Amino acid sequence: MIPEINIGMVGHIDHGKTSLLKSLTGKWASTHSEEKKRGITIRLGYSSMTIHKCPKGEYTKHPKCVSHNLKAKPVRSISFVDAPGHETLMATMLSGASVMDAAILLIAANEKCPQPQTREHLAALSIMGIKKIIIIQNKVDLVKDDRAKQSYKEIKKFVKGSIAEDAPIIPMSALHEANLDILLEAIQEFFKTPKRDPKKAALMLISRSFDVNKPGTKPKDLQGGVLGGILKQGRLEQGSKVTVLPGLKVEEKGQVKWKPIKTEIEDLFYGSQKVKKAVPGGNFGASTKLDPSLTQGDQLAGSVLCMNDQLIPVFTDELKIKPELMKRVVGTAEELTTSKLEVNEPLMINAYTAKTVGVITKTKPELTVRLKLPIAIEKGEKIALSRFINNKWRLVGSATVL
Repeated sequence: MIPEINIGMVGHIDHGKTSLLKSLTGKWASTHSEEKKRGITIRLGYSSMTIHKCPKGEYTKHPKCVSHNLKAKPVRSISFVDAPGHETLMATMLSGASVMDAAILLIAANEKCPQPQTREHLAALSIMGIKKIIIIQNKVDLVKDDRAKQSYKEIKKFVKGSIAEDAPIIPMSALHEANLDILLEAIQEFFKTPKRDPKKAALMLISRSFDVNKPGTKPKDLQGGVLGGILKQGRLEQGSKVTVLPGLKVEEKGQVKWKPIKTEIEDLFYGSQKVKKAVPGGNFGASTKLDPSLTQGDQLAGSVLCMNDQLIPVFTDELKIKPELMKRVVGTAEELTTSKLEVNEPLMINAYTAKTVGVITKTKPELTVRLKLPIAIEKGEKIALSRFINNKWRLVGSATVL
């Protein structure tokens, strides 16, 4: 069963995102060595699961319902993205938001709500247009009843007037899997699979790239580079002729240019499941004919993949945008009012899964930003804007690409 929806796990650091994923899927999404060492999510983590339904009506992650000792029917496969909660990794979280159809926002009951990144993550979901949200009041096993009730009131006050105002709030202990069946039922009820148009031009948002070859592999046994991400639209098949944008940085006649990379899809995978085609909704891997040296270490993360005859625009030097700033800066302990954007001010830009820094060169008639690195994105799409405030990048709004 192929995943049909991509659900993000967001929230403040150490509120239980990765632990909940472990309870749901049986896997730790954070597998990078530095993540294990520091106990936080640095890169976007991915994992999938199949929801089963017992004949008695209970939802479970197991093929056999433990409560009733009955065989459970697989009803839906879903894919998860584990986004970093640490404030210094906010740009990675914004990249993750671009590949989410819905989100689970975790808020720990043993800490006052909202924490800085809780506020920032909710704002990011709003900016990226993600309106389907389930709130998990996690770690209720660590608090007494009066604190759990107070935490619930804090959450309701925090989300009032936001996109999450009517979101269900589920008390849980992710570590002990308490109320996991209730969460699965809520996912089934509130997270409907978005309608997809298979006739649209294929557009893959690349969030990871890697080399699967082990050291010492003989040249004749080398496998091509692998790209990981989701399809925003369209479909990909084995043998598809594709282009990776912006591509490779090359120097010709003393000028720096970006050259698109053309290749071919050899195999497609959802986890360990090999498939003939990829469709929007879940994370997948695409094995290609690319030189694996081009894909190792996430070198192509932030790029997009299109069909050879259906390329999207690439902005190499400057980007014209229509900004929409929030009234207040999020992610800071103190309440700061967002000021007007000024010429020569640096901005961090998140466009699909890409992130780069630009410098404002004009504010009228439209905002113009000189880019440090090129980005590939369709006109009319939204991007996230962050400013450097108090020595950190802080989310301040969004913008439409003109």
